[in-house]
Amino acid sequence: SSSSSSSASSSSSYSSSSRAPPPVPGPPLPPRSSLAGLSRPALQRIAMAQSRALIASGVPTVPVKNLNGSSPVHPALAGITGILMSAAGLPVCLTRPPRLVLHPPPVSKSEVKPVPGLGHCCRKTSKRQARRGKTPEEVVKKYLQKVRNPPEEDCTICMESLVGPSGYKGPVAGGGSRGGEPVGRLMRCGHLYHLQCLVAMYNNGNKDGSLQCPTCKTIYGVKTGTQPPGKMEYHTIPHSLPGHPDCRAIRIIYTIPPGIQGPEHPNPGKPYTARGFPRHCYLPDNEKGRKVLRLLLVAWERRLVFSVGTSSTTGESDTVVWNEVHHKTEFGSNLTGHGYPDPGHLDNVLQELRQQGIWAEEEEEEE
Repeated sequence: SSSSSSSASSSSSYSSSSRAPPPVPGPPLPPRSSLAGLSRPALQRIAMAQSRALIASGVPTVPVKNLNGSSPVHPALAGITGILMSAAGLPVCLTRPPRLVLHPPPVSKSEVKPVPGLGHCCRKTSKRQARRGKTPEEVVKKYLQKVRNPPEEDCTICMESLVGPSGYKGPVAGGGSRGGEPVGRLMRCGHLYHLQCLVAMYNNGNKDGSLQCPTCKTIYGVKTGTQPPGKMEYHTIPHSLPGHPDCRAIRIIYTIPPGIQGPEHPNPGKPYTARGFPRHCYLPDNEKGRKVLRLLLVAWERRLVFSVGTSSTTGESDTVVWNEVHHKTEFGSNLTGHGYPDPGHLDNVLQELRQQGIWAEEEEEEE
């Protein structure tokens, strides 16, 4: 079988057992003289048939080397490996390497259906609308309770004592306590900060009327992001995801074109790129999958799915990147960690959305 193993090496991986097993019956191997005129695909089929017989019989295997690729060195290495292993009395087993499956088989328009419970199949976002009205100080004060006698501890924003002045300069109306600057307690989480520190933090953010506690990440108001304009499409397709054989799949298609950065982006007026669009993502079409989709729609409308920044994959700056809400972009495999099966994925996404201030109505009622 070593000659057939050598011929099949360019598209397979070699494995060997750690001990010599008893002889295993398998498909009869053609005489060596008849192998000379066979094509490479025919030789591969013969070698794979022999390998399946060995693997099916329970022979323990140990991977030797993945020999994918078109380099002329690979067949030579495969041949040497096969000869040495055969001389040692070890069987040579061929196993196909895993295949990346990013997209489902083609589907017709008639097979694409709306997601149950969601009428529309497309959402668009436009450019950020400027918010007017309240000043930064007014926004911050809305979420605070004034503290007249703060404790002897540090403000975790400026790392200065709460009974002393803030580490950030700038006048704030209203007298402080003990001769210092005003100190406030956030209403829901109870953490204390200098008012001036919270105003400085707000001015350094998106200035959208919301505030996020820097200690526990509790969000006050409605948090919005800096996602560029684009389109989000969603529908079901007649295929199942690995690990979810009992339901169809939801396909989400994000489309964002390149453009010019706005005042909320890192470099206003400079172009940004949009690589890899349209991006296809997948969810199971079950109760929890549809719940995740509904919350992703809220995240999309609040411009929290993408942002403009530096790609952690390529290092490119001024480009559209994911914004801390993970998506599955592999349909039929999980080679990169972005596919199925992944039993904890939906719960992880729900937690990530909650950290962005987005949760289901029943959770809001409980709180």
